Amino acid sequence: MARETPLLPVEDAREAALFFVVGALCFLAALAALSAKSTYGAARAWTAEVEGELTITLQDVDRRAAEDARKLIEKTDGITSAHLLAKEEIDELLEPNFGNRGLPDSLPLPQLIAVTAEPGVPDMGPTLQAVLATAGYDSAVDEHADWAGDVRRVLAITRLIALTAVALLASTAVAVIAFATHAALLARRDIVDVLHLSGARDRFIASLFERRFWVLGLRAGAVGALLALGAAAAAIFAARAHGGHAGLLPELSLDYTDLVVLVMTPVIAGLAARLAARVTVIRALKSTM
Repeated sequence: MARETPLLPVEDAREAALFFVVGALCFLAALAALSAKSTYGAARAWTAEVEGELTITLQDVDRRAAEDARKLIEKTDGITSAHLLAKEEIDELLEPNFGNRGLPDSLPLPQLIAVTAEPGVPDMGPTLQAVLATAGYDSAVDEHADWAGDVRRVLAITRLIALTAVALLASTAVAVIAFATHAALLARRDIVDVLHLSGARDRFIASLFERRFWVLGLRAGAVGALLALGAAAAAIFAARAHGGHAGLLPELSLDYTDLVVLVMTPVIAGLAARLAARVTVIRALKSTM
């Protein structure tokens, strides 16, 4: 049984450049979406951990007075726990900056108390500072939630930038595909004229280009998604290999949502290519009728 000859050429060397451009745009869009999602999720986990955490610094007090202050803090309403840090724990906190030898014993250090408050209790920092001031302590209260608020604000800006980048990349891909479709239509004008003379409707002719660019968008999107997956996996592996888990944010990882983003990338690319091809071909045919 003889195979039917396709109306449009199966291979076109000019579409190789389009495939590369669409694949690169899909790679950048998927990578931007994965980066924004992973960073935002990791930072949200970190901010959730520090909510209700406070550090109290006591100046010019000995260990016994600091222990009395700790008991006073622990009795305050809304406080879950209060822990007076030993010198070894303080040295461990300072190790990233001063090395594993710690500070000399002759150097005076303030007494530090790690406090955990119940979630949602307002103005716990000023309350504790007032309680300690009434008891005669010179203290400084550092609420970790203040740092979490700064992180959230930066994350909101970062997410907006990432979403804007994704939107611009998607718009660029659609524009490139529309331009390429119009060029392909002009290059095959003789085939289109023959189809018109044979009574073919504009929708039928447009469907030929739709299928072609739908497949191209799917293939290019799949390649871009796979490259984005490889880049994200390499970044996560490098962060873990260099001890990235010990930094400000928890370990980054790929989860189910990330896989959904990667799977949807070629589908969205294919649909965008198909829609761009359809609109471009129909408008071009109507303008020449």
